[in-house]
Amino acid sequence: MRIIVGITGGIAAYKSPELVRLLKKAGHEVRCAATEHALEFVTRATLETVSGAPLYHDLFTGNGSSTEHISLKDWGELLVVAPATANIIGKVASGIADDALSTLLLAMPPERVLMAPAMNSQMWAHPAVQRNIATLKGWGVRTVGPAVGELACGTSGPGRMVEPAEIVEAALSTLHTPLSAQRWLVTAGPTYERIDSVRFVGNYSSGKMGFALAQALADAGAEVELVTGPTALSISHPRVHRTDIESAREMYAAATALYPTCRGAILSAAVADYRPAECADHKLKKQGDEGMTLTLVQNPDILASLGKMKTDGQLLVGFALETDNELQNAQGKLQRKNLDYIVMNSLRDAGAGFGTDTNKVTILGADGSRRDVGLRSKQKVAREIVSTVTS
Repeated sequence: MRIIVGITGGIAAYKSPELVRLLKKAGHEVRCAATEHALEFVTRATLETVSGAPLYHDLFTGNGSSTEHISLKDWGELLVVAPATANIIGKVASGIADDALSTLLLAMPPERVLMAPAMNSQMWAHPAVQRNIATLKGWGVRTVGPAVGELACGTSGPGRMVEPAEIVEAALSTLHTPLSAQRWLVTAGPTYERIDSVRFVGNYSSGKMGFALAQALADAGAEVELVTGPTALSISHPRVHRTDIESAREMYAAATALYPTCRGAILSAAVADYRPAECADHKLKKQGDEGMTLTLVQNPDILASLGKMKTDGQLLVGFALETDNELQNAQGKLQRKNLDYIVMNSLRDAGAGFGTDTNKVTILGADGSRRDVGLRSKQKVAREIVSTVTS
């Protein structure tokens, strides 16, 4: 692969030569582009030596061409900016191109840009920086980090550039998009089943696992149809198309309409099995000291319905959140609903299940395969799931 490493004027620039070295060691061609302030921290000679190519740092005299940003953009398959300071993030988000690197960044398609932010914690937390990051992500720019750790100012907190090896991993996952031209359906979050105009039957699902799966699929190149129940989560990716629903029947309608157009579906939503038989159009009042009796009726089974609809060449992945007899129940669901894979997790495992930022799962295949994924962030679990079911 042909990778451009952009370096800006932050103390973390001292790590950039190591990033270039690791990319070269992995077999990739690398060229460097730097701002003038970056050269206060790392020399031109160092960058040209480790990359084996001339440094691009001046719009007019660096390489004798005023259109180098166009030719370099055409050469590079990915532009990794490490460190990415608040200054360069703000420039790109505002459409400013006043030096070699910012001009190159505006010429580069956003989906071919990976940034590793690095700055002081207060700067990282500033609303302007967070707005600019959100803008770039909305355009398709990907980010890795920042990490929490000791900073150059002597304090500790979020803002430290992640280590070069982690940037390399993120860069290579960005380059490999095996799901290009594929469309996938993901369901996420809870469903709310109304009792009256103010009350509902629901569950504790946050939607975090489903949103992480949508992100992982999109990062792998897929067009993602994300159908989500009520959640406070947001997602910004040009290949993720979001449909918000409330009830199980609304999710059923959306999923059954979308699935025939998709290569596969991963149904991680915690769909209510039952709903109140009747929904009052006003707030139900207390009736003295008497209790309330709700009559519940069964909701349509989305997973089973898609299993019946599934055609040759389509994949269907379900989730099984269990509290006992986990393996037996998950395997029964896998076979009964005509799934290709089922992702099993247990509410008895610490750090797994509803509302957490981490998860621990076992991926069971209809072919008898089994893959255990230990406790880690839901983003990493999502990448493991996507890698398993699409390989």
